[in-house]
Amino acid sequence: MRRKPESGPGLTPVVTPVRGSARGAGAARWAAGLTAVAAVALALVGPGAHPASAASGCPGHQVRAVGFATGQLRVYRSGQYVCAVTLARKPGARRQMSVELQARGARPVADKGRFTRLAGPVKVRASHRCVRAVGAVSGRKGDSGWFLC
Repeated sequence: MRRKPESGPGLTPVVTPVRGSARGAGAARWAAGLTAVAAVALALVGPGAHPASAASGCPGHQVRAVGFATGQLRVYRSGQYVCAVTLARKPGARRQMSVELQARGARPVADKGRFTRLAGPVKVRASHRCVRAVGAVSGRKGDSGWFLC
């Protein structure tokens, strides 16, 4: 790659490719490697999945997010299933965290303990039923209320 000299203040240099240079071949290999990495990431996450849901461990699309002082409760839906996680606002030290998910008419499913960044995921089958999620980090809670009714 060669740079053409700037002709005045405030102008950005123009970069033109040089044929047969080692840098051009390296850039092509780098781009091919980047494409391969993206393909592997898509294969792990799955087609149509949201990147945020891959980070949380819940499949599907996000339907509700409830923020509170020490964290965030996220609820995802995929087909007949609903999944929830609680994320700490400042991950790091272990602290008491929990996430609870309940379909109306069923018992709640919970994940409680001392975690560094997230509690969950918990998953329930909720076809045509209301659901409620509650998340807590260090004694502060976030409640979604009943939704998806």
